[in-house]
Amino acid sequence: MPVIAAVVTLALIVGALADLITRSDAQIKHLPKMLWVTIILFLPLIGSVLWFAIGREYARPATPITFGDPRRWEAPRADDRPARLSAASTLSTEDELAAIDAEIEHHENLARIRRLEAELEAKRRNPRES
Repeated sequence: MPVIAAVVTLALIVGALADLITRSDAQIKHLPKMLWVTIILFLPLIGSVLWFAIGREYARPATPITFGDPRRWEAPRADDRPARLSAASTLSTEDELAAIDAEIEHHENLARIRRLEAELEAKRRNPRES
């Protein structure tokens, strides 16, 4: 019987230390991480129980959905995905490349227009240099 108690205590300590070490500092409540490690090592049973009871931040449970809830059977809508992903998933590779080429050409045209507008503005400021 004492062997079982020792094994259970050791498993509780190892579990508490592993859980504590893998958590980020934002998920630890009340005390710094090193102080929790010290408490778990010096007061093994009490420290481990305290860690699991008050020391760690538990995730909020998700809203349960019953078996008959209509949300369970809804198909994902197309507007749930970003527009670029939903459009890209229906295009072939050649169509995607053509769309990218058209976008590059559009941006090159915009850059050319900006450059020409800058040249025109410079000529308007100094009409004698032209």
